[in-house]
Amino acid sequence: MPQRRVISGRSQEPRQRFAEELRILRTGSGTSLRQLGDRLGWDWSLFGKMEKGETLGSPEVVQALDTHYGTPGLLLALWELAAGDKSQFRERYRRYMALEAEAVSLWHFAVSVLPGLLQTRGYARELLAAGGFSGDDLTRQVDARMGRQDLLEGEGAPPFRTILSEAALRTALRDAAEWREQLEYLAKVAERPNLTLQVLPQGAGLHGLSSTDVWFLRLTDGRTVAYTEHGYGGELFEGNLAVERMQRAYDAMRDLALSPAESQKFVLCMLEELPCDPST
Repeated sequence: MPQRRVISGRSQEPRQRFAEELRILRTGSGTSLRQLGDRLGWDWSLFGKMEKGETLGSPEVVQALDTHYGTPGLLLALWELAAGDKSQFRERYRRYMALEAEAVSLWHFAVSVLPGLLQTRGYARELLAAGGFSGDDLTRQVDARMGRQDLLEGEGAPPFRTILSEAALRTALRDAAEWREQLEYLAKVAERPNLTLQVLPQGAGLHGLSSTDVWFLRLTDGRTVAYTEHGYGGELFEGNLAVERMQRAYDAMRDLALSPAESQKFVLCMLEELPCDPST
């Protein structure tokens, strides 16, 4: 089969092509980033980051751009291609990991899975195996996840707040002994001075983050970035308005959570509910 000939001269890589089209459309219309932000109601810096390929933005932002430029569906289709590109997910995740390493404080909310920074080796192994890893790849992934936990230890460790939905705590491992070890570990780390653990009970009802696992990182330059994730991808948000909206939802949800003391008791009560191993 003959090699496909590139006619337009534009990038064939989905994320870069999306950013390139955004830049071409804006400059072709003679609009500055600040003017674009004023007209559409989003922080102009978000559009700058989208044009640099640093973030994809949300579907709502892209739909607004399609309307503004008179390109119905074009930008949204390019956005979907870029969002579905697994190599770009890895790139965004690597950037998130770099930001996590320099963060001066972290906030987190878990919908259904415990955060990697608080997972035991047994929990991480079962979770990653369920995601398709096996053999040496599984071992490497588990080792890498355990290595991340050094971030919360030693002098200078940043403060970390995590709010765990009750659903995350009710989704047990298949191995009862491994699950007990995981709950015991949560009860133990909750006593660390730099770690605040809270539980959001199921009775709290729906809230603004009911379907979103999210991390907030406060960086050394004073900025806060957010990272949302699910089992098959994630998105890094660095635009002020998007991050602020998620922070407001987080603050409202935090008001529904149990206090740290009540949350630790909740985890201890779960341990008491577990069956004992007669061999021990």
